[in-house]
Amino acid sequence: MLGASLALTGSPPAPVRAGLLTPVLQLMRPQLETRLAKVCVETAAGGNPELRRSLVEPCQQLAVPTSRCLIEETDSSGRGLGVVTELLSGRFGDDSEVVVKRCLARLFGIPADSLRDVRLRDLGRHFGSRQVGVEGP
Repeated sequence: MLGASLALTGSPPAPVRAGLLTPVLQLMRPQLETRLAKVCVETAAGGNPELRRSLVEPCQQLAVPTSRCLIEETDSSGRGLGVVTELLSGRFGDDSEVVVKRCLARLFGIPADSLRDVRLRDLGRHFGSRQVGVEGP
């Protein structure tokens, strides 16, 4: 096989890309967007029914680029199999956490692995405890 590839192209075969599971992730994207929008509304509304209703559309709009980022970062991180396994089992595991951190880094405009050693729980507490218009330490 390698000999045939070298004979036909003059170079060794291209390495297998990490994105073999990207089509599966793309198929799961509508469910991912629905779940992201639901989490967004529940988290941001804090139990306020009026706020909940007003957040449905913005959260749905935010879910689209977020799901796109998650799929792209899953592809580029090489954690596709782990993320798909976690999604299918309905859990949030180590692979999903790596991908979420990479998307957050992209959002903040910092290198992809900058948040590698930060726990997501700590990030959530830090940003969740801030109030609009109030400076924190």
